[in-house]
Amino acid sequence: MVSAADKARMAREASVRGVNLPPGPKSSTPGGQLVAMTRDPLKFLMKTAAEYGQIAHFMLGPQHTVLVNDPEHIEAILVAHDWNFVKGRGLKRARRILGRGLLTSEGNFHRRQRRLAQPAFHKQRIAGYAAIMTEYSARTRDRWREGQTIDIAQEMMRLTLGVVAKALFDADVEAEAAEIGQALTDVLEMFETFSSPLTDVLDKLPTPGNRRIARARQRLDDTIYRIIEARRESGQDHGDLLSMLLMAQDEEGSGGMSDDQLRDELMTLFLAGHETTANALAWTWYLLSQNPEAEATLHSELDRVLGGRIPSVDDVAGLEYTERVFTESMRCYPPVWVMGRRAVGSYKVGEYTIPAGSIVLLSQYVMHHNEQYYPEPFKFDPDRWTADARAKRPKYSYFPFGGGPRLCIGEQFAWMEGILIIATLAQRWKLRTVSSQPPQLQPLITLRPRNGIRMTAESR
Repeated sequence: MVSAADKARMAREASVRGVNLPPGPKSSTPGGQLVAMTRDPLKFLMKTAAEYGQIAHFMLGPQHTVLVNDPEHIEAILVAHDWNFVKGRGLKRARRILGRGLLTSEGNFHRRQRRLAQPAFHKQRIAGYAAIMTEYSARTRDRWREGQTIDIAQEMMRLTLGVVAKALFDADVEAEAAEIGQALTDVLEMFETFSSPLTDVLDKLPTPGNRRIARARQRLDDTIYRIIEARRESGQDHGDLLSMLLMAQDEEGSGGMSDDQLRDELMTLFLAGHETTANALAWTWYLLSQNPEAEATLHSELDRVLGGRIPSVDDVAGLEYTERVFTESMRCYPPVWVMGRRAVGSYKVGEYTIPAGSIVLLSQYVMHHNEQYYPEPFKFDPDRWTADARAKRPKYSYFPFGGGPRLCIGEQFAWMEGILIIATLAQRWKLRTVSSQPPQLQPLITLRPRNGIRMTAESR
């Protein structure tokens, strides 16, 4: 009698028989590629791209996996043929924490939820959030002291957590920042094994890690449900995202959101809305500390444009070099370093075929370090982002916020937040690394600095 596992294996083998698969790394030991990917995913993907170019096929355990590293093909997958690709295993696992929020939902439900949330991210609304961003940034810079040693990763987490909670939910969570931050760290560490086909089984076991994740979820839920309950009781329209979601009635007549749906969306925006920007900013301060010429150019622009006053939304357009610094930081250390999609049907990429059911990896980290588009890719150079330089590169040689119908809903929020925070803090402070050793990369669902980045504050 043939087991279910054998039937599944035979079906997979039949689906690729006679298919022209892309070339790629092979392993002499069973599961060798999975071990290499799990141990150091950035190293594995960079090496694979260097050896095999635009497209490479390899096995992660029993899973056919394809790395696509070409801007035109990436654009086609995310935009023109997005209907043929759904979320990969990593973000499906995220439903344990995020539920069916914008990041993890699919199809019509995702389109409905995005339609309800979209008004909070219109240009006029985002402009209104600028004062919150600069107010919280000013609080942070006023708290620092000359010669103080800080973990800039933690500081940026605290700052962006406060901004997103106040701007989108009109809630002040600064007092809870340490607890919430630890809960988020516990949650994110579950993604270290995102690529393993065994994780669906491991997730169900009563392991210490799974119990820690359950406690972390409960801690986050306590905050989110408290915010929802307080708003429902007040009945007031605060003009923020939460009020919009509470009042929204879908045009198709399916009603507004339940508390559970609200929880999922708020949790998603709580996590994605501060974690990614915080990491981008932490890496920005590190890069500026290592590149004094760029730092001096940044300070010169801030002095010229702002003249010592706190920046406002009207200054963002004039802070061109500040924007270039932030852009280059997200090239060097993209907050989201890889995106996984599962091919619903087989898909042609040039002369090769990606079999149905394959996981397709689109890596921002790998593409952003492609020498074809970024000479000396590990060099920090904000001048890569002049208008002329941008025009010479294809659009999807840079995609820190994804693309297509699932483009990050908060992209413009993040751009303005990053520029204003850099401007506000760099007006007063320089930050210098304590250690001569570069921070280690920790590729969870976002690209964190492992163990943070300890820096000393120096007044300008």
